[in-house]
Amino acid sequence: MRVDDFDFELPNERIALHPARPRDSARMLVVRPDSAPLLDDRGVRDLPALLEPGDALVFNDTKVIPAQLEGTRTRGDAVARIGATLHLKAGDDRWWAFVRPAKKLVVGDRVRFRAEEGAAAGETCLLGTLDATVAEKRETGEVLLAFDLAGPDLDQAIAAVGHIPLPPYIAQKRGEDAADRDDYQTIYAQKEGAVAAPTAGLHFTPELMAAIDARSIERHLVTLHVGAGTFLPVKADDTDDHKMHSEWGEITRETAEALRAVRARGNKVVAVGTTSLRILESAAQGEDGLAAFSGETSIFITPGYRFRAIDALMTNFHLPRSTLFMLVSAFSGLAEMRAAYAHAIAREYRFYSYGDASLLFPKDAS
Repeated sequence: MRVDDFDFELPNERIALHPARPRDSARMLVVRPDSAPLLDDRGVRDLPALLEPGDALVFNDTKVIPAQLEGTRTRGDAVARIGATLHLKAGDDRWWAFVRPAKKLVVGDRVRFRAEEGAAAGETCLLGTLDATVAEKRETGEVLLAFDLAGPDLDQAIAAVGHIPLPPYIAQKRGEDAADRDDYQTIYAQKEGAVAAPTAGLHFTPELMAAIDARSIERHLVTLHVGAGTFLPVKADDTDDHKMHSEWGEITRETAEALRAVRARGNKVVAVGTTSLRILESAAQGEDGLAAFSGETSIFITPGYRFRAIDALMTNFHLPRSTLFMLVSAFSGLAEMRAAYAHAIAREYRFYSYGDASLLFPKDAS
């Protein structure tokens, strides 16, 4: 399909720069392609009432790390400022990163990342610096960084010198503030490794979780470490020519069995976020349906895809021409999602990571 088919105009003022407070006070647009009315203006707190006892919500328990690093490359007397966004762990001491400006780096270069400007040249990481060597460089601008530390020591160093990698459409308008370390993290985050939040999950509060439990709706956890590739624009003219970046994910055997049981008795599996959806669908590609999974996935879902693992999707509102808008269009129909987004813009819903939510039901493929 043409990428232009997934374009739409979004007024700048519809982009949310801060989350709703409390989190579950956000609005939620319900989209039912095969029912009337197509669109229903609700709120996130209505979620339990919109589902049935015995349905299951699937949450992504990844935890965002402060993966935005700032530093300098020194080569002789020449010094260049370098920004790096870690996006895929490649070993105990290595991360693939998107770097700006990538042209300033060659294999073998040394880069020193600092927690703040003015750090002394001889400082150790514990005092605010972290050193790395450029081990590999791709034509796409991705760089493999081999750090001087490894394992838990490296994790602690990244936490010390890094910043929360706010999405570009927020970072371009304001700097990181003290609240972002909590705001840009789900309340159920457990496993460190994401460089972008699974943002549908940002709407959940302990009170909403209690209401879900009281409604006898199951809760299950999966993991997908969201990479910075989620923010990259689709540069191809045709969806067939776009290449997704890989992300690491996992579903346990026990979770796969529990979710198969949900559907077997006629209840719904509801993915909380496109990341949960992507790991579920990645784990459902075999002949036996949903099964345990552990590894990288680069699944790319566009209209025409046959969904195997989910029955509904809770998600935020996505960028025009993005792989995520393609995904929701595949699930609920392109015409229906264009109508839903036009409605959301007209009704002043808040868009993107800190914005409002939607609850999507599938369009009948027949």
